Amino acid sequence: MDEDLLRELAPQVLGALIRRYGVFDTCEDAVQEALLSASLQWPVEGRPDHPRGWLYTVASRHLVDQVRADHARRRREDHVALAVPAAELSSPGVDSEPRTDRDDSLKLLFLCCHPRLSASSRIALTLRAVGGLTTAQIAAAYLVPEATMAQRISRAKQTIRKTGTTFRMPAAADRAERVEAVLHVLYLIFNEGYTTTDGTALTAPALSGEAIRLTRLLHRLLPSDAEVTGLLALMLLTDARRRARVGADGSLVPLAEQDRSRWDRELIAQGIALISEALPRGRVGPYQLQAAIAAVHDEAEHVASTDWPQILALYELLEQAAPNPVVTLNRAVALAMVHGPSAGLDLLATLQSDHRMAHHHRLPATRAHLLELLGEHRAAADCYRDAARLTTSAPERRHLLSRATRLEARGGRVS
Repeated sequence: MDEDLLRELAPQVLGALIRRYGVFDTCEDAVQEALLSASLQWPVEGRPDHPRGWLYTVASRHLVDQVRADHARRRREDHVALAVPAAELSSPGVDSEPRTDRDDSLKLLFLCCHPRLSASSRIALTLRAVGGLTTAQIAAAYLVPEATMAQRISRAKQTIRKTGTTFRMPAAADRAERVEAVLHVLYLIFNEGYTTTDGTALTAPALSGEAIRLTRLLHRLLPSDAEVTGLLALMLLTDARRRARVGADGSLVPLAEQDRSRWDRELIAQGIALISEALPRGRVGPYQLQAAIAAVHDEAEHVASTDWPQILALYELLEQAAPNPVVTLNRAVALAMVHGPSAGLDLLATLQSDHRMAHHHRLPATRAHLLELLGEHRAAADCYRDAARLTTSAPERRHLLSRATRLEARGGRVS
């Protein structure tokens, strides 16, 4: 499909332009114009013999036209115009390859995840510059107006320009931190696709799919990084369940009630192979541990055969490696499955005073689940309704309210 090819070529063409002209924001705008031209022309005129060369030529022409139109930047116009060979300013149908076929995707990922940018800006810029998505597509995925997303991307590019960052790999001392930032952005993109935080749909497959594609790319570029491998394994093992967690009516189907025959066994096999490769390498990081937990779930043929003691041990390791309230919440569930609901509820009680969980629907939802296991149906129904009031996801809200209604029918109406 042309759309898949364009998204694959976008970072390659952008990298070639930046290497030549050195201005990220102007080059990125030019690539977006070239992608738009291709999406309009190729279906009518046919795909050119050398698609990357075609995109590079068209993007170069757009870049020069943009500079020439800006009279306030005459000196830069002269510099760029003189630097562009006449052949590159010819018809956009020229089937010539860029002068280099180097893949600069890793540099672009580092640039888009610049430490001066906010998490939301990093996500938007990564999806546009490396993912090849249009501003409209990103805005639609995140359920915000296109103008809002355009402003976010524009501010991010201005920030990068002001920092004076050059298009090169970060210094060795900073590289590990930047890889961590890239992984976090890809993780956030995947999570938003797997369970949307807002709107009427439970999932946004375009986002989770793009996160997987970019993480596969990162794994190809950094094959020896165990945490990169761990994150890719985590995504594959989690996404393998996606078809089974959405009912025919779009409703949420919790893990314990999913039809496991609908799980993608090929993705599970890939994920298990990756995490089995990563774990013996040495230091085990948070993504590897999360992938190992996902693998234990995916390997269980039935919910009753889940190895909860192993999952509990892995969550204990994860809490040591990356302590945060969500990990504690998940450990409480595992603890309840091993030592009983009361033990899990005792651990959940320690999160009551954590301000980070004050407005998080998962805390009352998890408490409701454990109370339900304990047989406290009235209290569980109350907690399910509390969770429903806090979530911004319509499918999750419907699921929580339906569980509350079911429990109320068992134990009498809750006032």
